Amino acid sequence: MRTFDLAGSSVPVIGQGTWHMGEDASQRKEEVAALRLGIELGMTLIDTAEMYAEGDAERVIGEAIAGRRDKVYLITKVYPHNSSRKGLPAACERSLQRLGTDYIDLYLLHWPGQYPLEETAEAFERLREAGKIGRWGVSNFDVSDMLELNNTACATNQVLYNIEQRGIEFDLLPWSQANGMPLMAYCPLAQGGRLLKHPLLRDIADRHNATPAQVCLAWVLRNPGVIAIPKAVDAHHLRLNAGAAQLVLSDEELGAIEETWPAPLRKQHLAMV
Repeated sequence: MRTFDLAGSSVPVIGQGTWHMGEDASQRKEEVAALRLGIELGMTLIDTAEMYAEGDAERVIGEAIAGRRDKVYLITKVYPHNSSRKGLPAACERSLQRLGTDYIDLYLLHWPGQYPLEETAEAFERLREAGKIGRWGVSNFDVSDMLELNNTACATNQVLYNIEQRGIEFDLLPWSQANGMPLMAYCPLAQGGRLLKHPLLRDIADRHNATPAQVCLAWVLRNPGVIAIPKAVDAHHLRLNAGAAQLVLSDEELGAIEETWPAPLRKQHLAMV
């Protein structure tokens, strides 16, 4: 698995997302097994949030990483309404308990909220000094939000990015690259379905003996400083995701994708799901 430097740690360029995990108790065994397989395949970066299944996704991860904590780079996110000076440490403790660990590698503010960013950053720093977290960052922040934050301790920004949602390429991605700010792409396969059946992606995939999903991941990873965090539970899909890190698209293939899903020519509202 190709790796990338994130906040001083070497992490895989493809990690594991967990949105929708923990929502169905009957799927828990399968979800735990999927996360463990992903770790074995080198996708040791696991991303979650207290919002996902209202904490149950964190519980699934806690079970999956039991006895494997030292192999995993663990990321979770805090609700904006919990990001105050007093609320953030309490939320962190709850996440730590659900995850079954005593530290979080990277703790993110899920999106901008009601509390001053300076207050949230200060609370993050107190958690870092206490050894509860390794580093902190943000999610769903646009350029204006990053400028308001104005804090070099912020380690990353996690945003929606895929072939169909390219809005960040107009300003956020260039700004991030210029400022050495890694981006994490969530929903890198869009919502799957229709996109993965597109004839162009199927044609490109056939040329590489790959799948359209792998093409989508390779496209996201063509940019330096970007990490993709697809979610998968099926073992076959997990193996395909891991293999996508080795896929390199040609200039011709990238050009064809550009013609079909062109980059934005003007500022767009930051997309979120």
